[in-house]
Amino acid sequence: MRRLQAKEEERAKKRRSDGPRPKQKKDENLSFFQRVAKYFREVKQELKKVAWPSKEELTTYSIVVFGVTTILTLIVFGLDWVFNRGVINVLEAIT
Repeated sequence: MRRLQAKEEERAKKRRSDGPRPKQKKDENLSFFQRVAKYFREVKQELKKVAWPSKEELTTYSIVVFGVTTILTLIVFGLDWVFNRGVINVLEAIT
């Protein structure tokens, strides 16, 4: 760990001694289609870095999501029904 920290400190010192980095050119000279193509290339590169779940993990996560969604939907439906009946009973008692 110390060796890694020492290497990182050396890199930081070197970067500071090298001075500021030259600014990268913007995409001002690229056409619309070139910018769109560049965007999709970069997206593809980033998607290669993603740690995708295995089939078993995906199945487990999907079941959990559907289960929790179903339970919460039933809870909200039940509360809505209870409050609806309560308001109707109160309004009928008033009139």
